Order: sequence, then C-alpha cells, then structure tokens
Amino acid sequence: MITLKKTLCALPLVLASNYAAADWSATLTGASDYTFNGVSQTQNDPALQGSIDKAFANGVYAGSWASNVDFGDDTDLEWDFYVGRFIELNQSWSLDYGIAYYSYHGGDNSSDGNYPEIYTKFGYASEFGQTEFNFWYSWDYFGTEAGHTIAMVAHTFEIAEGHALRASFDISNSLDGDKYTWDGNDKSYNHYRLAYQTAFKGFDIEVAAENTSLDWDTADERIVLSVSRTFDL
Repeated sequence: MITLKKTLCALPLVLASNYAAADWSATLTGASDYTFNGVSQTQNDPALQGSIDKAFANGVYAGSWASNVDFGDDTDLEWDFYVGRFIELNQSWSLDYGIAYYSYHGGDNSSDGNYPEIYTKFGYASEFGQTEFNFWYSWDYFGTEAGHTIAMVAHTFEIAEGHALRASFDISNSLDGDKYTWDGNDKSYNHYRLAYQTAFKGFDIEVAAENTSLDWDTADERIVLSVSRTFDL
C-alpha cells in the first residue's frame, strides 16, 4: 500500500459549529479529489465521503468518518474513528484535543496500515479572523512503528459576508527515517493551501489551491472542489 493518508486536518474533528445545532449530526461530502496534506488518496480521482458525529454539552465528541481511496492495490476504503473534546478557554482562545484511529479495508493486507494518532489544536479568534495552531502525533505511522508528526498554522478571514479565505501551511515529519520516509531519504515535506469557503442553500462549498514540496504527480499543484451537507439527526 502507498502510505498516503488524510489526517485530522481534513477530518470533521473540530465540531464547534455543530455543538449548538444537534447532539447527533451526519455530513456527506463530494470532492473532486481526496487529499492528505496536498497528496491525493484517490490517484487524483473524485471521492465520496461521509461522517456521523455525537456531541455532548461538555464539549466531548465522538464520531466516525469514511471515504473511498485508491493506493494502487486492493485497498478501496478508509474508515476512521475519533473521540475528543472542544473547550473554549476564554473569549479568544479555544482548545480541541483527542485521539483518532485510521483503518483501511478492501485487500488482505489493507489493515497492515492501520494506526492511531493523537492531536491538539489551538484556536485564536480576533477581529482579523480565526488563527489555528494544530499538531498531530502518531507512534506507529501506517503500521511502520515510526513516530510521525504534523504541525500546521492556518488563518481564516472573512472577505465578505458569507465568504471566507483560509490559508494554511503544514509540515509532515518522520521521526524515524530508518522506518519511514516520504520521498527517498527525505523525512519531511511541506504543504501549502489556500481555500475559498462559502455556503449556498445549506451546502458548504470549498475551492482550494494546494501544492507540496514532494516531486509526485499525486502531490503537485492542483485545484480541489468539495461540496458538503450536514444534517441534524
């Protein structure tokens, strides 16, 4: 299996917008590509994704998320599970932390890539928009027993009512180069992304331009369109 994976930066783990809406919610998403930090998980093809989430009054949440994938083998499904907590520390700062488990299905050896990951996300709200400082860590990345981290800084600001831009930069880094590398002997790579976000008649729409420092045809510059709808249950 090609060890390319979407992480929590795209998973619906920051559910603050859903807390006030419903205890249970479900989201369906259609995307022109499923990318993990700029790397396609579907060989540059479209993806159909869905999640179901439970939120509690104290900020605790749990859920499951799934998507089709294509790693060039028999693996055709990613199915993830997560539990965490969202806390408003004060009027400006928020904290989101938890643990996720990623699982793969479709082939006899697909589950060899299953792995856990913990995450911590800090949010800062100001008159200039929403700033994020996000961190992820796995001690068994894709079943390789390699330590792996992702660090991200992002900022979202409103350009007009109902229209926003989100700019982000993240670094994926292997802590055990003898067990896992991204590109030859490179233990890390960079990912750049700029996304336009809006909503129309209950649908959330995002158009994102992204690129990475990897020299792969599945990680070069691209435009990704996604349309999603969240339902209260």
